[in-house]
This record gives sequence, structure tokens and C-alpha cells, in this order.
Amino acid sequence: MKSLLDYNLSEIKQIVSNLNQPKFRATQLFKGIQLGKSLQEISTLPKKLVEQLNKEYLNETVNLITQQKSKDNFTQKFLFKLQDNHAVECVLMNYKHGNSLCISTQVGCRMKCKFCASGVNGLVRNLTAGEMLAQVAYVNKFLNGKLGSDRKITNIVLMGTGEPLDNFDNVVKFLKLVNSEDGLNISLRNISLSTSGLAPQIKKLADENLPIVLTISLHSSTDETRKSIMPIANNHKIKDIMNACWYYFNITKRRVVFEYVLIKDVTTTTNQIQNLISLLKSTPFHLNLIMLNEVENNNFKKITIEQAKQIENELTANNISVTLRRTLGDDIDAACGQLRQKHINKEVKE
Repeated sequence: MKSLLDYNLSEIKQIVSNLNQPKFRATQLFKGIQLGKSLQEISTLPKKLVEQLNKEYLNETVNLITQQKSKDNFTQKFLFKLQDNHAVECVLMNYKHGNSLCISTQVGCRMKCKFCASGVNGLVRNLTAGEMLAQVAYVNKFLNGKLGSDRKITNIVLMGTGEPLDNFDNVVKFLKLVNSEDGLNISLRNISLSTSGLAPQIKKLADENLPIVLTISLHSSTDETRKSIMPIANNHKIKDIMNACWYYFNITKRRVVFEYVLIKDVTTTTNQIQNLISLLKSTPFHLNLIMLNEVENNNFKKITIEQAKQIENELTANNISVTLRRTLGDDIDAACGQLRQKHINKEVKE
């Protein structure tokens, strides 16, 4: 069955019209589902319409499996079951400026980055636009949020399980749905999309001219090392990614952010840092340094916070715009794919 969250207001109007219902029911329905309500919970809808919709459409797009809250109270993680029993996760992060939600775009991931839990079992399937939107609607409802200016989710990050640009059409539709003035109405300027560096798709995204923040999972400053930790680097060289980023920046005028995971003796060597300086010096781009979340079944190790700060200081001294990101949610498996992978391992054992 299909999810009503996959449809924009115009499409909902057509669905309602086909059921011989008045047009104003479409707005009631659209607002209700964007609030994360089941069909039965939308009290303005007549019983007959609810019965008609239940025959063809899902009543609920996601169902909560488990929810964890970190000891620092900054981070919460939600694991959801989809209608085909696959699981996806999202992470809520509390900041002074508001609540950011990191959502998944695929079940699994085909990128297979060696330091990430998301791709351990490969790609299962793409999420629909509605399944992405359902994560946002659920957590907004969980926080007692409403629509528009009364919503509780202020920022969205497409950086959970999956490669967003490997699910291009559904991701673009999601961006337009979550930005709808009649729904959650989250500004595209408050949305970041993270990609492992699919250069052609970055240019394709630029041509959509959606003013979101583009985030690049760089994680190494040389092609040789990048290939050893990110198989996608065999098809997309750093030079091509940089060209695509300049294309994106010139069209959208929006910031490009590079993510760089600090892996001991792999991405933190003197040669790697010097190449990183050469790559980003005199550019308008920003760099986020990320402490490694150690994952089972690989030998990658994190560096100390003191060593990370030394790298940050060296980059700053070379006029690189850089931030050492604070680590959130270590105690609740908040890194991409960790909670989902534990759920899969548990099901296999049972």
C-alpha cells in the first residue's frame, strides 16, 4: 500500500476529488498527515472518507521500534519499522538555536565506507519521499510540535543511513514536501544534504536550484587514501568533486561544507593535513572535523581530543574555516547505522 505522505497538496486534492469528497477535505488531510497523525487521529475527517482511504493507503508510514536518549540529554535516537518490516533510524539533536533531526534516505547503503555501520549489509532499497517525511513528522509530533512556525523541528540533516544522491528523485521530492507552506514548512536554507561525493549528481542537484547546504563526506585529502576507506572514490576523484562543488556554489550561492573524519594514522598524518590545507585554502568552503565513532569489525581507531584540537589549530592558522564537531550520543549508538545494525544482529540471533 502507498503512503499518503508521498503526495503533495495538489496530488492529495486529486485523491480526495476521486473519492467524491469536497476540496477542503484535502487541506485537512494534508495538514493532518504532516502533523504525524494517523487517519483516525485526524478528527476533522468524516468516517466515510477515513474508511475509503484505509482501503488504498497506509494508516501509518512508520512505527517506533525503540527510542534512546543520551545521558547528556542532547541526543535522542529513534528506530522505526517500515511497512515491509525493514528498519530505519533518525537522530534528534538539541541545540541552543533549535532541534536538528538527522534522517535516513535509504534502507542500508551501497557506498560501504569502511568506518561507517550504514553499509555493513549493503543497500536494501531506497526510501520514498513519504518515508523520509514520516521520520520528521513523527519526531515533530513526539515533541508536541505543530505546523509552520509552531513546529519543533527547526533543522534537517540528510546524513543518516544511506547516500541521498543515490536516491535522487525521492530526495528532491522530500525536500519540496517538507518545505510546503501548507505543511511543516521547514526552510530549505535550514536543510543540509550530505553526500559521499557523487560528482554528476551534485551538479544535477545544483540545477534544481534548491538553496540547501551541501555537505561533502571527504574524509581524506588524497585519492589513494580515500579509495582505501571509501570505495566510491574509485569512481569519483577529489578533483571532480571539487569542480562539482564550485558548480553548486556558483549556481545556488549556498555554502558547501566538507566533513573529515579523524582516523588515527590514516587521515591524520602530516601528509594528509598538508594536502587538506592545499585543497581548501583560499576557498569559501567550510570544514567540519569529526571524531571517529569506532565500529565493530574494523580496526580504525580514534585520536584523542587534544590531538584533534592540534589539527584544528593548524588548519585555522592556515586560514581554513574549520570546526571540530562535538561528539553527541556515544552512549546510544547515535552514529549512522549503529542502532539499526544492532537491531539486525539481534533479529539474526533470534
